[in-house]
Order: sequence, then C-alpha cells, then structure tokens
Amino acid sequence: MASFQVVVADPETGATYQRDVDGQDANRFMGRSLGEDVDGAAVGLDGYTLELTGGSDDAGRPMRADVDGPNLREVLLTGGVGYEPSRDGERKRVTVRGAEVSEAVAQINAKIAEHGSEDVEDLFGEGGDDEE
Repeated sequence: MASFQVVVADPETGATYQRDVDGQDANRFMGRSLGEDVDGAAVGLDGYTLELTGGSDDAGRPMRADVDGPNLREVLLTGGVGYEPSRDGERKRVTVRGAEVSEAVAQINAKIAEHGSEDVEDLFGEGGDDEE
C-alpha cells in the first residue's frame, strides 16, 4: 500500500507543514495529477482544499506537470522543474516522473487552495517549519 510524505504550504502565512500519510488517506492522492484539487481531510485539514503542485520519487526525480502519466520519461529540457541551465540556449536530457501520483512517488507538494473555518496551526497542533 502507498505511503507519502505530504508537504502542505499555506500561501497566506508562508508556513509549510509536513505530514506522513498512508492507507486510506494515501489512496485519496493516487491517480491524481498535478494541478488537481484534493480534500484536505487526507492530511488532517478538515474543510480545506489542497492543490497538488509537485513532488518527487524515492530517487529524488521531480514530477513535471507537462509529462503525462505516472512513469519515468527522459525529456529534453531547456529549463524549469528538474533542470536549471547555466547559459542561454543550453538543453539537457533529464529523467523526470510524470504528473500522475503513483506508488513510486515518495513526496507530494501541495498548497492550500481553499481555507476552512479553523486555523491551520490549530489543526496541525504546531507552528510551521519556517523557523529553521
């Protein structure tokens, strides 16, 4: 069964929160693609809606929204997620993971799209990770 580490960002405060999800909660993310909305109850945010923004697999390969499916692909990149060119016109073939969440994904990045009635810190019971 799948298990993920979900990193939730709150755009209003700039704080981030990390939660490990498995079992039924992890199944809510399976088959979803980057840019889609997920119910926040999967990470303990009842009444919230999360938007999937990115992620990576266990080897650290990033997910790209412009690559269909859950599989690995070798794509020629000129920049963006997975490759930062050092000079103009530089391209590189990079292995990235598709935009669909599968069991191979280890971390999912999400941001709060719609806020609920309760405060995020109260629901998580802690402050954000931004005080490092």
